[in-house]
Amino acid sequence: MDYKQIISIIIPILVDQAFIILMSLLNTAMVSSSGVAAVSAVSMVDSLNIFLINVFVAVATGGTVIVAQYKGSGNLEMVSRAASQAVSAVAILSILLSSFVIVFHTPTLNLLFGNADADVLQNAKIYLIGSCISYPFIAIFQAVSGVLRGVAETRACLRLSLIMNLTFLGLNVLLITIFNMGVRGLIISMILARVLGMVTSLIYLLKYNQTLRFKIKNALSIDFSMLKKIMFIGLPFAAEQMFFNGGKLLTQTFIVQLGTFAITANAISGSIALVYQIGSSALSIAVVTVVGQCIGRRDIQDARKFIKSFLGLSTVFFIIGIVVLLPLFPLLMKLFSPPEEIISTIFALTLLNAIAQPFLWSCSFILPSALRAAGDSSFTSISSLLTMWLFRVILGYFLGITLNFGIMGVWVAMVAEWGIRGMIFAWRFRGDKWYAHKLI
Repeated sequence: MDYKQIISIIIPILVDQAFIILMSLLNTAMVSSSGVAAVSAVSMVDSLNIFLINVFVAVATGGTVIVAQYKGSGNLEMVSRAASQAVSAVAILSILLSSFVIVFHTPTLNLLFGNADADVLQNAKIYLIGSCISYPFIAIFQAVSGVLRGVAETRACLRLSLIMNLTFLGLNVLLITIFNMGVRGLIISMILARVLGMVTSLIYLLKYNQTLRFKIKNALSIDFSMLKKIMFIGLPFAAEQMFFNGGKLLTQTFIVQLGTFAITANAISGSIALVYQIGSSALSIAVVTVVGQCIGRRDIQDARKFIKSFLGLSTVFFIIGIVVLLPLFPLLMKLFSPPEEIISTIFALTLLNAIAQPFLWSCSFILPSALRAAGDSSFTSISSLLTMWLFRVILGYFLGITLNFGIMGVWVAMVAEWGIRGMIFAWRFRGDKWYAHKLI
């Protein structure tokens, strides 16, 4: 694998991530026009959505790793079997999870966000049910995208993502901005766009893709030996995502205690932070395909070389983002139209992120993706869980609530957790245990 091939994998993922994150920014801005209660409700429920959707993504990542390693070894028959089982596993899991959350949506919201204002909770209930209805559609879409990335077909992933997300954006403009439907408009847009995304991804997989040779009948029959391989990667990562994002969800409950303005400041600052992460997020996705195929060929030297290159490129992306975006902060505030009282808080959080991300984010997020692609899933999951709960959750509560530093205290704890986690993964990467696993 040479750098020309690597670039051809990265660029479609980069464009896709840029579009998804910028669209998220615009959606938050559009919902902000419906008032702080609406944007606070969407922010709260999205923290729960991320918690649940990342479980599907984790299992889909197990499929990506196995498909990539079989592709690297040249075994196309096993590539096809792995792809069909990955889609099946994610579809079943998403239906079970969405049904559970719909049934227990009221106690879930009361447990997590019971301190929120009544109008915020009412909007949150509506948004959560709508989100749950859409879970199976986005889960299957993510599974298809995952197996396509495993064989480096990132251009197809980009085209499918653009179809779904442009539909989502267009419907949001129509229903939220023009018809002023607020949270209900957001839900309708989300469900319709995700149904379209699922349908188009399956049509592509069945009719136009030649590499994976996907058949519905293969997806409907359970292959336990293949599922075991996928779950070896997927289950530890899913457990990590549940506990990791559970920790983030818990920090959201701290923020709820600080009031609606704090929730709004956190939501807007988080959206801006995602823009800084566009390039690096793309690299954390692409590195799974690259390292997976290198490990499938047992080419450890190439894997090490590309991981180091990805880390360096990630730092460059962050520096470019800071230079471009920080001067645009006043323009972003006009886009979101937040209350005047919280603009200084949003700027302080944005500045903290801009300083910390170039030095801490890459090792904390790109390295574990690379280690996981080599089969080192248990170590990465355990390390992420420990650092999340010891630093982001406990330290976040201590700084934000106990010492009364508020939302800034919660974010400082988050940045500290990046640093500790990154050092652990850098230490692991220097050794040789991370590539000692035999998955195929």
